[in-house]
Amino acid sequence: MKVFVTGVAGQLGHDVVNELKKRGHVAVGSDVVEPSGVLTDIGTDSSAHVEMNATTFELLDITDASAVEEVLTRVNPDAVIHCAAWTAVDLAEDEDKQDKVRAINAGGTRNIAEVCKKLDCKMLYISTDYVFDGQGEEPWQPDCKDYAPLCVYGQTKLEGELAVSELLEKFFIVRIAWVFGVNGKNFIKTMLNVGKKYDTVRVVCDQIGTPTYTYDLARLLVDMAESEKYGYYHATNEGGYISWYDFTCEIFKQAGYDTTVVPVTTAEYGLSKAARPFNSRLCKQKLADMGFTPLPTWQDALSRYLQEIEY
Repeated sequence: MKVFVTGVAGQLGHDVVNELKKRGHVAVGSDVVEPSGVLTDIGTDSSAHVEMNATTFELLDITDASAVEEVLTRVNPDAVIHCAAWTAVDLAEDEDKQDKVRAINAGGTRNIAEVCKKLDCKMLYISTDYVFDGQGEEPWQPDCKDYAPLCVYGQTKLEGELAVSELLEKFFIVRIAWVFGVNGKNFIKTMLNVGKKYDTVRVVCDQIGTPTYTYDLARLLVDMAESEKYGYYHATNEGGYISWYDFTCEIFKQAGYDTTVVPVTTAEYGLSKAARPFNSRLCKQKLADMGFTPLPTWQDALSRYLQEIEY
């Protein structure tokens, strides 16, 4: 199987490419920047490509519809795993950034979906808990259509979802939350750095969800790409719903830090530009119902992750 992966310079795309290679699939990665570790000067043309650890890499701006059509048509993949996105949630609220955020998350996704339709190939779109309003305490179901995003990031990711579902039949829309991986910045790395510098940290305790380790998620996404079990899914690690405060306590415990963690409400914390969902509980039962293997517990994922990184 030949799979085109967007956003390979990021946490998830990086792991998806590695998982594809482990299984013997042909992986073609793309991004607007050259991934770390690729030393060859590949220029700036959207059609340029090099070998990235025996994986073809394409420089591609997904907001350029003609470039998307040219590259995807030439590659002619069996599936596209679309990991590229604008994910800086607070920065997306800036008026001078909103057009760019929408061009990437909504327009870029539509560009890819339109070519997937022409090529009759599968598309996996990575979405987010932010498409919901985050109210209540009941876990969100994957087929729930009660969309009410609270911020620009969530709204533009929803627009990407709608483009995929409108244009395609062979699609997977996979919502995730609280992402961490080796290749990039994330909450765990931030907390480890803060925990080194300060004796006490304040962490929000009224936003509830579950983390997602990109290494584990990549395995599931390739499982999906190998199947025809299309539809909406939620995919985070198992292990129970927690707050960011709970997560930080476990991070410091496993890392051997004695930093004191003080729980505060979102209102007390008060530093975010973007409104964030209080209820990020995502129901993952559909994974098992459809024959997919759920992700391991987040506690186990955290342990494995800490062994992978230097802190």
